Amino acid sequence: VRFPEDLEDENTTFNPEYSHQVFGDDEVAFGYKGLKILLYYIAGNLSTLLRIEYTSKVNEKFDCVEADDVESKIREIIPPGFCTNTDDFVSLLEKEVNFKPFGMLLHTYSVHNEEAGEDIIYQIYKADMTCPGFRDYHERLQTFLMWFIETASFIDVDDERWNYFLVFEKYNKDGATLFATVGYMTVYNYYVYPDKTRPRVSQMLILPPFQGEGHGAQLLETVHRYYMSSPTVLDITAEDPSDNYVKLRDFVLVKLCQDLLCFSPGKLMQGFSQEMVMEAQQKLKINKQHTRRVYEILRLRATDMGDAEQSRSYRLDVKRRLIGPYKKKQRELAKMRRCLRPEELTNQLNQIDLNMQHEQLEESFQQLVSEYRRVLERLAQA
Repeated sequence: VRFPEDLEDENTTFNPEYSHQVFGDDEVAFGYKGLKILLYYIAGNLSTLLRIEYTSKVNEKFDCVEADDVESKIREIIPPGFCTNTDDFVSLLEKEVNFKPFGMLLHTYSVHNEEAGEDIIYQIYKADMTCPGFRDYHERLQTFLMWFIETASFIDVDDERWNYFLVFEKYNKDGATLFATVGYMTVYNYYVYPDKTRPRVSQMLILPPFQGEGHGAQLLETVHRYYMSSPTVLDITAEDPSDNYVKLRDFVLVKLCQDLLCFSPGKLMQGFSQEMVMEAQQKLKINKQHTRRVYEILRLRATDMGDAEQSRSYRLDVKRRLIGPYKKKQRELAKMRRCLRPEELTNQLNQIDLNMQHEQLEESFQQLVSEYRRVLERLAQA
């Protein structure tokens, strides 16, 4: 909500992707007809209004059953101090002009908005719990995780090893410059013996009204650039990354790596090298596993897949990596031959059908190539 009229504007509304963390695996609130749970957030400081509406509700006295206490379930998620009265919320909206982003400005960029016919300015900040007012703001911000990340949990903000990166949109209202929350990322700094840290991306969310505009890529690249300048950072990883996050990371890391000398077309065609691993880690804080993926994407770009020899060379190179888990199975099988009785061995062999392995390997390769092509298409448009 930026203006009072946004309260009634369906275009500013978005729905949760998940509600199982609040309403159980069935995602059901029992005992209501026409139930609407309405949460409004002021665009910048995220002050909250909760309204619960329904056309009818079961009555314990007459229906002998009790409706779910929906409000108490929501109260477990949103911090205290929220409004239940629209007038109170609108009076808070008038003070929004005083809200300013927290922490240190890291990056400013613009995105062209077709609808508005102009470039909109966005800024990325790094904050921590010492910033006045940030603790309360973060409590409100993290409530979105429950509705948009399937396995979300709230973090321990008293642990000083957390870093917070925030994206804001700058907009004008009555001649004043205001800020709207776009999304954020939390990163935990793990200790690596003897004197390094390994930042690990924990949670990342771009709010639905801003998705598909490139903010996730801007945020991840900014975070990488922030840590790249630190000599104590070993590399950057992610905790249990989603498929969407992996796609985003592929794009950002390839964009960062493509200008390194070790990824020149000539060197790519010679195969994956220790030089690539060293340079990507030292200059860009990228670990070996992610560097290998970057190599495969950039090598695909440098390969003429219409040329039988080049295509075969690329396919074998990628499959040699993909075959790792199958080779492990073969080693396990060799151990079994020495240890198992014939009938037990037959049972195990039935589970490891070589033809099936080849089919799975080819399927994995084709899927990977289509993922890589999407990254290269996005890179060509960037």
